[in-house]
Amino acid sequence: MPELNAIVTQRIDFAPGLMILRVTPDGWELPDFKPGQFSVLGLPASAPRVPEAGAENPVPAPDTFIRRAYSIASASHEREFIEFYIAMVTSGALTPRLFALNVGDRVFLSPKATGMFTLDQVAADQNLIFIGTGTGLAPYMSMIRSHVEANEPRKFFVLHGARNSWDLGYRTELFYLQRFAPNFTYVPIIDGPDKELVPWKGHVGFAQELWKKGVIEQAWGFKPTPANAHVFLCGNPLMIEAMKEVLGHEGFTVHTKQNPGQVHIEEF
Repeated sequence: MPELNAIVTQRIDFAPGLMILRVTPDGWELPDFKPGQFSVLGLPASAPRVPEAGAENPVPAPDTFIRRAYSIASASHEREFIEFYIAMVTSGALTPRLFALNVGDRVFLSPKATGMFTLDQVAADQNLIFIGTGTGLAPYMSMIRSHVEANEPRKFFVLHGARNSWDLGYRTELFYLQRFAPNFTYVPIIDGPDKELVPWKGHVGFAQELWKKGVIEQAWGFKPTPANAHVFLCGNPLMIEAMKEVLGHEGFTVHTKQNPGQVHIEEF
């Protein structure tokens, strides 16, 4: 069974079932990684689960080791820890165990990050649009923290969708960044306003609807096109399919190794 080679050094709960987990290697150095890549966390099946997750069915054998890949949210120049943005899946095998972790607990962290959802194929003069739902924001946080510079000419736009306002993790950080970096825009949107404790004054609906309304064009002062922008999609498969259709009508094409395009996709 793999060694639990890392330690939980910080945990921040945004809402029930939604947290930031910072993990630090114990006795080894973090590998280099590119913003947008993912790493693997793991725990033995014998690790405790949070009660709210309910009973497991089927129950894994005690000697089973459970591993899952999670996008890295921390900056690529951060050398002390790796940060993950995690939502609990009550029917899942690993997340109910991760949510039982506290500061000081041990966990497995893969010694290597991987993944192709990066900015490698985007020219430095291209504007960037990051559209995500839920914890699909995680790879964008790494990209933003690593690459946004207030004085550079290219623009960044983050559109983050969630069910309710308390599910908009990193909202405070992104609003502050928007204040100090004139080339950065953050737009949150929710689709469950009826459950808000205080009336929601922001956008309501789904990401593809905001694109059609021209929200990015209003923020930038010009229309995003395949010639001036790349679009990244991460999160709910329904959002990704809807955005692919919308973008296809405007001339954007999905990027592949064989056919370079302007739409980059990471599906959970």
